[in-house]
Amino acid sequence: MSWQTLTENNRRYDPQAIASYYRYRPWRIWARALLIVWFFTRFIFNLKWDDWQNRVEQNKLKRATQLRKLLTRLGPAFIKVGQALSTRPDLVHKDFLDELIKLQDQLPAFDNAIAYKMIETELDCPVNEIFSELSATPVAAASLGQVYRGRLLTGEEVAVKVQRPNLRPVISLDLYLMRWAAGWLAPWLPLNLGHDLTLIVDEFGTKLFEEIDYINEARNAEKFAHNFHNDPDVKVPAIYWRYSNTHVLTLEWINGFKLTDTKSIRECGLDPEVVIQIGVVSGLKQLLEYGFFHADPHPGNLFATPDGRMAYIDFGMMDQLEETTKGNLVDALVHLVNKDYQNLAQDFVNLGFLTPETDIRPIIPALEQVLGNAIGKNVGDFNFKTITDKFSELVYDYPFRVPAKFALIIRSLVTQEGIALSLNPNFKIVEVAYPYVAKRLLTGESPELRRRLLNVLFKDGKFQWQRLEELIAIARTDDSFDVLPTAQLGLQYLLSHEGKFLRQELVLALTEDDRLHTVEVQRLWNLVKDDLKPTRLLNVAIGALTELPKTTAAFVDKR
Repeated sequence: MSWQTLTENNRRYDPQAIASYYRYRPWRIWARALLIVWFFTRFIFNLKWDDWQNRVEQNKLKRATQLRKLLTRLGPAFIKVGQALSTRPDLVHKDFLDELIKLQDQLPAFDNAIAYKMIETELDCPVNEIFSELSATPVAAASLGQVYRGRLLTGEEVAVKVQRPNLRPVISLDLYLMRWAAGWLAPWLPLNLGHDLTLIVDEFGTKLFEEIDYINEARNAEKFAHNFHNDPDVKVPAIYWRYSNTHVLTLEWINGFKLTDTKSIRECGLDPEVVIQIGVVSGLKQLLEYGFFHADPHPGNLFATPDGRMAYIDFGMMDQLEETTKGNLVDALVHLVNKDYQNLAQDFVNLGFLTPETDIRPIIPALEQVLGNAIGKNVGDFNFKTITDKFSELVYDYPFRVPAKFALIIRSLVTQEGIALSLNPNFKIVEVAYPYVAKRLLTGESPELRRRLLNVLFKDGKFQWQRLEELIAIARTDDSFDVLPTAQLGLQYLLSHEGKFLRQELVLALTEDDRLHTVEVQRLWNLVKDDLKPTRLLNVAIGALTELPKTTAAFVDKR
């Protein structure tokens, strides 16, 4: 079977078909494996030699350049690893970081004649009959393709992505070797670390194959744009379908600055802190609201526009979460911040990190000991990287495993946090994430979120006044949060048939332990009184009573 036959039959990632192809070509496998081992052995030896000769500081720039060139020579799969590392200033020394950042869009370009020929072949039309202008050289070269700046005959300014030739066989061979290495390493690792290691490689392979299909990327871009069409802070480029195909993609040109270019961001009058918040909140919306998230958000794919928006420009590596997974993620974050380790342990079961038959009782104190120290006394005292590091300690002692899909989610979160850390070394992701989650819980726009709010507010059948205070206080740190509409929604819910249980529980809470809880009510009032003027309160009450028949009717219809 030839490679052409294999790719024509199936353009999606198929590890079995790839294994069948290379089973009869062992010389290619060994040639590639020896090359990879040779490159990394030389690099590691050079690092050790510098250490032995006390020349680490003197040669650090030289070694950083060597690492970038090594990953570049090894090709797209290894460049992707370098791109992920380039967003972690807390993991990688600055000198290496500066070199790895170049892997985002400063890679060697392939021949322009080949690129122009590919445009004409894919679009079945001469270049000068499509574009009035097209840059003679690429404006950026990345791991999978390069970008030209052009202008259509109709006047629109565009970016034209042209894929590198012969990508699929190169990527397939590296994925085959990674999968083989994963299978070989698994027995030598703790059971839970080795579990599903090949599935994680397969998940990465699936997404990489999707990324080299530009038709798939264009569809992703339009789906992403639809999700954010009402969001004034997010910009998604338009797709020009007439001038796009599997290996060529034409899309709207975006003027902006890389998120790591803090100097240009400030010179444009933008506040990097605001840019960080937009990026983190848009990432949370992808995971917790839409379920359709960007799995490769490195700085080469994200820009701050002069008007203050966040622009996404690459939609090759995306993934979709199920509704239950989105809800379970909200639960896990709430339980983590509330230090509710019993429910957090159950969240790990629901998310697939623990099997349903796992006895979670011995895991609960371990979670409290490891994650409790990581969180500290304040929700802003930890970042996602801290949590993942601490969580890795549990993996050796308890039957945790990382579901294949969560490898991409974790990569996306860690990468976004890394970008934020490059703008602000003191950034704490929870300082942005939890206010967003608290606001969503308090507004309760869906029955699922209202149920989760009740789970937060009640523990062992008792109303948790302190949690309600914390939720409101944290939500108010988000400038877009308004207590009044939330109060109106809450009042409507209380007066509805669906809110009967909450009405009963609130009466019990107010008279719990044979006393009126006036002190707690007073604290809540002091928290929100500045936002609840008498005239606004009257309007809220009238609005709630006006909407009550509709709410009740809607509930009856659902019944």
